[in-house]
Amino acid sequence: MRTHALTEKWPALAGLSAVFLVEMLDNSILNVALPTIARELSASTTTLQWVTGAYSVVFGGLMLAFGALADRVGRRKIMLTGLVLLGAASLATLFVTAAWQLIAVRALMGVAAAMTTPGSLALAFRLFDEDVLRIRATTLISTVGLIGLAVGPTAGGLALAVAPWQALLLVNVPVAALAFLGIRAGIPADDPAGLHRDPIDVAGAVLGTGTIVLALLAPTLFVEAGTASGLPWGATVAALAAGTCFVLREKTARHPLLDLKLIARPLVSSGLALKAAAGLATAGLSYLVTLHLQFGLGWTPAQAALGMLPQVVVLLAGGALIGPLITRVGLTKAAWVSAAAVVCGLAVYTVFGGLGYVWIAVALALVAAGMRVVGVVAGTNVMRGLPSNRTTIGAALVDTASEVTTGIGIALSGTILALVFPGALTAALHSADFLTATTYAGLALTLLSAALVGFGILRARSA
Repeated sequence: MRTHALTEKWPALAGLSAVFLVEMLDNSILNVALPTIARELSASTTTLQWVTGAYSVVFGGLMLAFGALADRVGRRKIMLTGLVLLGAASLATLFVTAAWQLIAVRALMGVAAAMTTPGSLALAFRLFDEDVLRIRATTLISTVGLIGLAVGPTAGGLALAVAPWQALLLVNVPVAALAFLGIRAGIPADDPAGLHRDPIDVAGAVLGTGTIVLALLAPTLFVEAGTASGLPWGATVAALAAGTCFVLREKTARHPLLDLKLIARPLVSSGLALKAAAGLATAGLSYLVTLHLQFGLGWTPAQAALGMLPQVVVLLAGGALIGPLITRVGLTKAAWVSAAAVVCGLAVYTVFGGLGYVWIAVALALVAAGMRVVGVVAGTNVMRGLPSNRTTIGAALVDTASEVTTGIGIALSGTILALVFPGALTAALHSADFLTATTYAGLALTLLSAALVGFGILRARSA
């Protein structure tokens, strides 16, 4: 193995890292501007929810469809088109004068993200033939993105002191340009012989997109409308119905959008389960801890932000653990160990979180360390388990699993808290009932993550 192989691919790696940076930076940097946006655009709380939610729903809903399209017309071509759309949508922010226009811009950014994000993993995978180099490349790309996630809120807050909120989205323009140039220069055009030739299953794409959109909407509706409302339950039933129709369609279609036999492959199903467990645990724990520090311990928002530092530090520094761990135990066992760390972190929070911040910090660090490793290894295993002409749809599956379970983790935690505090959450301040509610929420997250990890390990053992 050549040690300088990564350096030789620097234009492509720079471009792919910029793609992932945009994904991680986008929502985190905008959140700090929501109060300013509310004042300037006279936006309600629900409208603000859609300013961020429109991006996530469109992004998550279209990943499978664009992943399938990329495997047919070219991964590089779809990614470059998505980057052009991202730059144009970001520039359109300059002309926004109403909240609905901003929501439309965010939705377009979600379309662009669905076109670019799955392809980043697929293109990184095909740059190298050796698994060790693939892991190093994926680790580099994810580290750049996590830096954006970590510094986004701070950088956004400082920028707002001297610039209008639109500047936060205009940052996407030079980053998208860098990504475009790097990918165009560093990655050759797709070989037609390596593309998938079957026609696109339009009905399957509509049903699959509808299923994911409804699955992402339902958790938000549960948190906003509460469990007493029929709206979130209706969205849940609709998601299950659409999902059932999607499965039936894919089983009977001559050229399915997603060949379900691919998901049944041991490495693929194992990787998806472990990635889902990591997404569920990270999102759910972050949501609970943020509230726990403020309502359980009485910390200010600024103190709570500092309290999340163990998670940020481990996410950024954890990249150094990935290579040595894989070298020592191999890809499969590395996935098991890191997934087990995620479950252990949730268990620590559930059992000991009420005893003080030290235990909360330990839980954050364990979950972040596990997520940092499993995020890379699980995605690589999915790619290894797929035919070479289906890698983009595989990457889309990885991102979709993480996106959907992220929503489920937040919704599950929020719903349990809402059952205990059906009114204003401010009533939870220093309340013993609040700590009890977080314990139950932590237990639910632990059990669900453990079930996903157990399934993932069993599937990997059969590979």
